[in-house]
Amino acid sequence: MTSSAAGSTAFFILSLLSICGLVLLLLRYYLPLRTTPAYVVVPVFLAIALPASIVVLLPIDLASSAGLDTTDGARGIWLNDTVVYKAWRIIYWLTFVLTWAILPMLGEYCDSGYREPKARLQYALRSNGRYWLIVLGCSIVGSIYLIWWNGFEADTFKSLVMALAYTWGLILGIYLMGHGLVAFPRTLFRYASVSERLKRIQSGAPKVHEKLTEALEKLDQYEDQVVQLKQRKNGTARDFQDWIDELAEKGSLPENRAGVVGRMSTTTVPPVITERYLADLTRKLKRARHAKCRFENEWDHVVRKAVRTQAILDSKGSKHLEFKGAALSASRGPLDRITLLNPYMRYHLHVHVIPALTYASWAITILASISIVWSECVREAQDLGGPKLSIIGWTVVHRHDNGRSSVGFNSQIIAAAWLCYMCICAFYSLTEVKIWGNRALVRRNTYQESATWYGLQVAKLTVPLSYNFLTMTDKNIWKGTMFYKFLGRLIVLSPLGEGFSAFFPIFILVPVFATAFGLYGRIKNICGFGDLLDDDEDAHQAGLYAGTGSWREGRALIEREIQGASGNVLGLSQRTTTNTTSPSSSPPNEGYTDTPAPPALRSRAGPSTSTRPERRRPVGDDDDSADEGNFFENFASRVRNTFEVNEFTFSRPKWMGGDDDDDGVGRRRGEGEGDGRNGFLSLFGGRGDEGRVRL
Repeated sequence: MTSSAAGSTAFFILSLLSICGLVLLLLRYYLPLRTTPAYVVVPVFLAIALPASIVVLLPIDLASSAGLDTTDGARGIWLNDTVVYKAWRIIYWLTFVLTWAILPMLGEYCDSGYREPKARLQYALRSNGRYWLIVLGCSIVGSIYLIWWNGFEADTFKSLVMALAYTWGLILGIYLMGHGLVAFPRTLFRYASVSERLKRIQSGAPKVHEKLTEALEKLDQYEDQVVQLKQRKNGTARDFQDWIDELAEKGSLPENRAGVVGRMSTTTVPPVITERYLADLTRKLKRARHAKCRFENEWDHVVRKAVRTQAILDSKGSKHLEFKGAALSASRGPLDRITLLNPYMRYHLHVHVIPALTYASWAITILASISIVWSECVREAQDLGGPKLSIIGWTVVHRHDNGRSSVGFNSQIIAAAWLCYMCICAFYSLTEVKIWGNRALVRRNTYQESATWYGLQVAKLTVPLSYNFLTMTDKNIWKGTMFYKFLGRLIVLSPLGEGFSAFFPIFILVPVFATAFGLYGRIKNICGFGDLLDDDEDAHQAGLYAGTGSWREGRALIEREIQGASGNVLGLSQRTTTNTTSPSSSPPNEGYTDTPAPPALRSRAGPSTSTRPERRRPVGDDDDSADEGNFFENFASRVRNTFEVNEFTFSRPKWMGGDDDDDGVGRRRGEGEGDGRNGFLSLFGGRGDEGRVRL
């Protein structure tokens, strides 16, 4: 191998271009790029692309610091020390500015309800003022300590800034990574079982549906205030009138619903309309609309997953799997679009192959999590037990008989894999731990403030986790890296910083044990704030076997949603009205009827749309409903259900007013409404329309 770095430079450039392309695809998945302003897209792109490039730069730095005299020429991808050092400076300081200045300001700027850029900028400055005062206070205290220890030097203030950012990022990163090291493999294990996956989806459906209902109600309340403002806009300033017209044009509340919502809500419009009130209402409206889109997307995702999982379960009998229906037409995965997969092959893929691969991935991630936790705990004991004590260091750095350590290309791939897994576990916890407010990532409709916040977290966590990973390798190598000479040297400038960086990662055992043994539920009982830290998976697990009926309620909600859709995914009969002159799908809250409309009428009526209930009605457990009341009431209820559910056909003879034909086919319950012939139950006063009154 020659000493030229031309090939390594080309590889590094191609890797950066590939990372930029993947980040653009990620942004396109979560943001509408055509309508999102450039001042939002560019900072968020940099906040994700720059930290992602560390996954490539850090292994290159390790190989570059190993020296030229490696055996067999296996040095891997390496660059000149000057190039690596300047790359670290560019990545770190751009990430630092994005984390602590640009993205916090940009998030508040996007969340502001003001119309003018100057007013939005002033709101962002006021919102971040308290945050910056806290940072300034910590900086003053830290500067006094460092000046007393090291004297008044230029590196003292640079060390203070970098050490404070590293400290806060490491605290948050260690907690999130410790939680993800347990939660991520556990999610893979629970996904492998198809039946348990379906029950878990059903047990989480009521909570998602309730949040959707609350989001719809809150949006109606805010839009009702806009309707009231529009009625009183003539008494306000001209600028406020244009502002109110813009809010009214974006609203979706019908005028006939505005009065009903206004009577139900307690919020009223103040007598004096001010700019601050309109800005606050605009901000609440934007949040409510994005919350509605978020929970609608989440609810549709739950329904699609339930239908898809149910189809996989149903295919075990016929060994043929086909995903059909309106709920799955817009969400077909890449494997489903492959024409080479016939129903029999698709059955084996989803029933046998994917669960087996999931179990294998679960086993690999469990071993990786144990290795990371062990390496964090023994990183400072390598001086006593040897460099092979750390599993991460043993897999990344190769040691030869002459005592020389080297990092080859295979070691660089392993190092990148370790670093990726640590970051994945930390970022996975961002969606699991519920202390981040109402922020969420929604496909093609993510709120701009949420996009800036998630980009900020990626930029904040990657650098501390990368340096933490570096210190788990061989000390003789990582102390010669440019990353250590740039960042690590200033972090360990004082004994306090050196001790914190060395021994704080051991506290990863706290979130690991808390997540593994379900300590968050006990914290909830003792302190009363465990609902913020509670795990969805633990709550679903309790609902599956505790007999609370939560999964049954979720199953009923999902079936009601599918019944209201036009696809008829599960093969259940279409809910239609008994009036054959105007067939239409029954609303979700309506009872079930066994009289579907003829195909011709259904085709003329067109596809029905799914209507969401204004407020979710509690769905009771079918198995427990019969236990209420005394013995005679339960017996009478069961007898009545027996006659109402089962279909009894009866052919009337001529002396009872029947038809002359002897085809032996009776009329179903509900047919011929109004002609007095309503089947077997009509002989005992029963009504085919189930006693309902249609308006």
